[in-house]
Amino acid sequence: MTRIIAMDSVESSQIHSIGHDAETSTLAIRFKNNAGEPTSLYHYANVDVDTFSAFKGAESIGSHFYKNIKPFKGKYPYEKIESAPAAAQEQA
Repeated sequence: MTRIIAMDSVESSQIHSIGHDAETSTLAIRFKNNAGEPTSLYHYANVDVDTFSAFKGAESIGSHFYKNIKPFKGKYPYEKIESAPAAAQEQA
């Protein structure tokens, strides 16, 4: 079963919101589409508190993600949790 992780909106052109579950070392990222609307939610495994803190505090969250997390699929395997937020799915 997938855990619900509390998310916080962030200032980024490509990332809508992020969250972290320290108990399971899971990073949650909800991306944005081209219109800036929230879309897909992914969970990344093996993200410890220090890694999340560096990510959350980065000058550019998007750049940090694309340089330090996304390229390392072996270290941070990911799973697509949903294609769009529940509210967006209901409107579709």
